[in-house]
Amino acid sequence: IMNGTTVEHIKDAAPVLGNYFDILCIRTFPSLQDKSVDYSEHIIHQFIKYAGIPVVSLESATLHPLQSLTDIITMQESMHLSGTFTNKKPKVVLTWAPHIKSIPQCVANSFSEWVNAWGEADFVITHPPGMELEETFTKGAGIVYDQKLAMEGADFVYVKNWSSYKQYGKMAEGDTQSWMLTQESLAVTNQAKVMHCLPVRRNVELSDQILDSTASLVNQQAGNRVWAAQAVLKNLLQAHG
Repeated sequence: IMNGTTVEHIKDAAPVLGNYFDILCIRTFPSLQDKSVDYSEHIIHQFIKYAGIPVVSLESATLHPLQSLTDIITMQESMHLSGTFTNKKPKVVLTWAPHIKSIPQCVANSFSEWVNAWGEADFVITHPPGMELEETFTKGAGIVYDQKLAMEGADFVYVKNWSSYKQYGKMAEGDTQSWMLTQESLAVTNQAKVMHCLPVRRNVELSDQILDSTASLVNQQAGNRVWAAQAVLKNLLQAHG
């Protein structure tokens, strides 16, 4: 019964948009209040149900697949250009970082899911106790609560904040500033390349020294969003005539 403030139902809007376009790309956001609602992905599933055309996620409450495809492309590209990974898997570390507000788990969930599915990396996730992600996405990765230990020998370091899954939507407690990635943090790595999905909180998540250094892949990573999206759209258009 639409007697509230919402003026249009997805069931009505989605088919109209389906008549306008060949592919519908949408972004939805979590409330970070009710885990069961957010993780049901109700909104994007309703668009898929009623639009009548392919629906591409530009980020949903729990996942960010186009970003994760971009991330894999970026690491593969870096490995190819360096030519140093012919005989070993790269060590990839996803590290939690501080932030000034509660952030969804979607990027971290997706990155974990895609790196595990890729199967071409030694994958480690590091974060403070209590910031564990949902195991569906992280199963197969090593979980380390000591950032320095996790970073030892890393080839790629992906920096991202996320709020708690267990205490849903809550920020990490205590002094977390030591989790900001710095040049000192990278000293134990294998001259690791650093990634972040952007936008980034300078000198909160990552230091200027890293972002502005040759270790940073963030601009290359951002540019690769174009090619990742084009690849997905091309395949969808070919598949659906």
